[in-house]
Amino acid sequence: MYKGEHKVLIANRGEIAIRIARACLELNQSFVCVYTEADRESGHVRFALENGGEGSLFRISSYRDANEIFSVADRSGATAIHPGYGFFAEDFRFARRVVKREKPLIFIGPSWRVIQELGDKINTKRLARSLGVPTVPGSDRPIYDELEAVELADSLFAFQREQGFQAPAIMVKASAGGGGMGIEEVNDPDEFRSVYRRIRNYAKRQFNDEGVLIEQRIYGFNHLEVQVVCEKSGEKHVHFGTRNCSVQSSGNQKRIEVAPGFAPNEIHYIFDAAGVLESITEHSLSMARAVNYDNVGTWEWIVTPRGEPFLMEVNTRIQVENGVSSAISAIKGEHGVDIVREQVRLGLGEYINYSQVDVELSGVAIEYRIIAENPDNDFAPWVGRIEEFCWQEQDWLEVYTQVPTDRAYEIPTEFDPNLALAIVCGKNLEQAQKRGIDFLNGLTLQGHDRLGRKLESNISYLTDKTSGLLEF
Repeated sequence: MYKGEHKVLIANRGEIAIRIARACLELNQSFVCVYTEADRESGHVRFALENGGEGSLFRISSYRDANEIFSVADRSGATAIHPGYGFFAEDFRFARRVVKREKPLIFIGPSWRVIQELGDKINTKRLARSLGVPTVPGSDRPIYDELEAVELADSLFAFQREQGFQAPAIMVKASAGGGGMGIEEVNDPDEFRSVYRRIRNYAKRQFNDEGVLIEQRIYGFNHLEVQVVCEKSGEKHVHFGTRNCSVQSSGNQKRIEVAPGFAPNEIHYIFDAAGVLESITEHSLSMARAVNYDNVGTWEWIVTPRGEPFLMEVNTRIQVENGVSSAISAIKGEHGVDIVREQVRLGLGEYINYSQVDVELSGVAIEYRIIAENPDNDFAPWVGRIEEFCWQEQDWLEVYTQVPTDRAYEIPTEFDPNLALAIVCGKNLEQAQKRGIDFLNGLTLQGHDRLGRKLESNISYLTDKTSGLLEF
């Protein structure tokens, strides 16, 4: 039984708002959605009206205005807030305010203390190293002093030259950043100072923290993740497998995700791929236990071509690609796992009523991020009107989208032009790839901008990248 009936304010937009609202309905909980003028035609607005009535929808001026969010919470009688991903999802100050305000609410996500502890890459690296978790060589504390930064960079360049690297490089990152933002690669030691200053200034503007992390550049790696789900008590932790997110844009933004992270039964690796997956999973769970992690979270890893794993960071929120992990998961033999629903359920105080041995992982799932962009022009966003968007329904396909399929839709210029997430399932990688190509080839996506130019999308890019998934 739930600990009371709740009304969840969904402080987000688009497809994730729809998925959270649907999860609330399945759990017999009420929900409230918010929207801005730019999103008046979004699918999450229609979903709220059709499934909750006018009282479940409030217009705001910005998704980034915490005061507006709390005002809606009070006016609507909300008892909990779900931040989705982006916006306030990893803002520990917001999460703290949710639970400590005069009219406290439930924050559906990790506790603010956990977000604060793991939201900083340097704190995460320190914790990882204390537990014997492998991390990328480099700084393990914020570097604010330019001379110290230059000295560390020089030592990393020298180390790589000693190791015989043909093209030494280091990564400069905002320690409080995430999602591929605030990161630059430096190949020339003479350029380091200017890059360091640029990242430091960016970090100060975006995160109000000038802390910078300097790490060795790892070449040819695969980007893997471990999906962890934990009880609100912080005492019970399970995982829902791994996923591979190596297909990314030039700005380190993910475009295709695959679960599980490797396919050792179908692809030959020069290392023990199954052993690597087991290793990063156990390391992730050990960290979750150490901090009493208390909701969903993702441990992000890079794995070198020789099979060496290094922890990058922890994302203290639900991720866009959660559905691809859900697709390969079953609990006590029952498929249809929904990690968003689990997050809401556990966030409202329910217990994990299963153990790790009850979680079964089978098959392969591929998630495509369908975006109005031009991959041939550095993934430049396209802005215009979607006139037709449809696909052939299949029992192996799930499509999440805020784009209406029965009327035209103007892409809001205020946000990234993400159109849909498509999840394709198969009994193995080969079948999932074939079905993925069939889906992409059969997808209808048409539109024009204000000058009459045709819609640009990444469909061809996704098609081209499908053949090499999970390979080095």
